[in-house]
Amino acid sequence: MSMYPGSAADVEHTAVRIESRGDQLLHAKELQLANRRAGDEAICLRELLRVVVGGLYWERQGTLRDLGPREFARGEVTVDENGIPVTYTVQPGDIEAVVAERLCAYPTLASLNHRRDIHPGQVLWLTPDPDLPWVPYYNPWDAPAGFRQIPYQQAIESAGTAVDAGDVDTVRKVWNGTLKAMFTSQETVAAVQKVVDSGDLNALRQLFS
Repeated sequence: MSMYPGSAADVEHTAVRIESRGDQLLHAKELQLANRRAGDEAICLRELLRVVVGGLYWERQGTLRDLGPREFARGEVTVDENGIPVTYTVQPGDIEAVVAERLCAYPTLASLNHRRDIHPGQVLWLTPDPDLPWVPYYNPWDAPAGFRQIPYQQAIESAGTAVDAGDVDTVRKVWNGTLKAMFTSQETVAAVQKVVDSGDLNALRQLFS
């Protein structure tokens, strides 16, 4: 007995059955992912996790939770003594939105860590210290119309790279020589200057890294 259909109609019907079966499997997977995401979102909503912006200072309300590794979010999570996630190390193939979903960590993690996007090996800090100032990645809060974002962002990234290397002198050079003049708020300038002058790497990390 032949293993192949005996007519063009048989071929067509077989193809339809295969396509239909494939669609069923695809839809089932999509439904499974949707259900998991809906459950994750419900947990996040119950935890009331959000970042409150108050001028120079950010505070996360609620408690972060690691809902477990998943496709596009398989990085390593460090936790504090209470088991609360503190950092996340980006793995190849990770997608920012899925990482945020895994940790209930909103808003975007890249801009919170002064980058346009995430990349493998990057350590994401998940919760800002509300007692330390934070400056935005894309432009100052009070940036005027026509503000040149690219030079600003490049300076922020240069300062962040220096912080990660423990190079306080370069951080000071970038701030005093480039970034400082881009801020018009004297409150912001004074708060950032205080941290830069202190040389405290943890505080500088929150500012620029």
